[in-house]
Amino acid sequence: MKLPIDFIYGRPLTEEDKDGHRATFPEFLTSLEERLKRVHEFVRNRLLLTSDRMKMRLHVKLGHYVFKEEDAVWLYQPQRKKRLSPKLPRPWEGPDLIVKINDLVYRIQMSLKAKLMVVHVERLSPYRGKDPPTRRLLEARGEQIRAKRIVKRLK
Repeated sequence: MKLPIDFIYGRPLTEEDKDGHRATFPEFLTSLEERLKRVHEFVRNRLLLTSDRMKMRLHVKLGHYVFKEEDAVWLYQPQRKKRLSPKLPRPWEGPDLIVKINDLVYRIQMSLKAKLMVVHVERLSPYRGKDPPTRRLLEARGEQIRAKRIVKRLK
C-alpha cells in the first residue's frame, strides 16, 4: 500500500537493501538519523517561508497611512468595562489632531489643555468626516471633559 507521503519522500526503507543484504542496527540508526535531519531542514525552511509570508501580509494589510501635522485622526483605545457587553462601548475616540510627527510614532492632542499623547500609527485611523475638527472644537471638547470630571467628583 502506498501513501501520499511515499510519493514525496519515496518508499520507506525495508529490512533488506537493494543488494539483498539485511541492514544492521547501526546502519539503520544512521539512515534514520539522516532522514530525520533532512525532514527537519525541510520543515524549518517551510516555517521560515511561511512566517515571512505572514509578516508581509500583515504589513500590506496595515498599509501605514502617512499623517501630516494638523490632520484629524481617530484613536483606537478599547476599554473593557465590567458588567457591560464588549459590543457596546466605542473603541474609537476622537477626532483628535496630530501635533508632532515621527515615522511610526505620532503625538496627538485631544484638547487644547490636554497633554500630548504618544501613539503608534497602528492605533490611528484617518478622520474622513465633512468638517474636520479645528482648535475651537478641541476647546469645546476640553470643556466637556472637564464637566464630566466635575460630575464624577460630585457623585
